[in-house]
Amino acid sequence: MGTTNTTAEWARALGEQVRALRIDQGLEQAEVAERASVSRPAVSDLENGAGSSLSTVIKVLTALGASDWLATLHPTDSGRAPRSRVRKGRA
Repeated sequence: MGTTNTTAEWARALGEQVRALRIDQGLEQAEVAERASVSRPAVSDLENGAGSSLSTVIKVLTALGASDWLATLHPTDSGRAPRSRVRKGRA
């Protein structure tokens, strides 16, 4: 996959990685759901790339011991997202 992936392609790729991690740990979707305090269908949707909230992604990754993946989403030099393009009143 390149950097021009569609949202659906990113969701599918993330879901495949989450599924592989769950299976490697010998867990059923229901077990991950319980640990993450989300529904089993929410875990299934995430794994199938069918759409998930950011909250669900964070909870599931944390339940699978993969919250370090989240650290790759922000710059490590300041721990803050770049603000150069964000102006007061607009996001």
